[in-house]
Amino acid sequence: MGDRAPPPQTSLVAPWPSPSSFVILGLDPRIQTQACRLTNTHPPAHPARMAGYVYIVTNHKHGTLYIGVTSDLARRIYEHREGLTPGFTSKYGLTQLVWYEEHWDIRDAIQREKTMKQWYRKWKIALIEERNPDWRDLYLELW
Repeated sequence: MGDRAPPPQTSLVAPWPSPSSFVILGLDPRIQTQACRLTNTHPPAHPARMAGYVYIVTNHKHGTLYIGVTSDLARRIYEHREGLTPGFTSKYGLTQLVWYEEHWDIRDAIQREKTMKQWYRKWKIALIEERNPDWRDLYLELW
């Protein structure tokens, strides 16, 4: 009796869904996200799938930078542009969206924002210029 191995542990927490449960219209979102990183492009915005965005707004090229996080990028940038919320961005006139990144999980977006806020300014500028060297306002390109 003492020779038997203990029974395998059973988890009370449901297992993570299988990768096939994430497939939408034949596309695995993890592959699509990796492809976007490689090509520096964004998949079309789809509110039902996108859980969070990290973004950078400014007032002009190499101007004051603000890093934020939101679940609705178009709405939040509109608020910055119209000065609807008092604070840092309205005080300094930060209305131009120059960089953003999509995340499937809002917790990942929040962590990325916190990490980026600790970066040196030159790192943030390099990140912007990697995809947007002319510092175009990307707000109108969201649609």
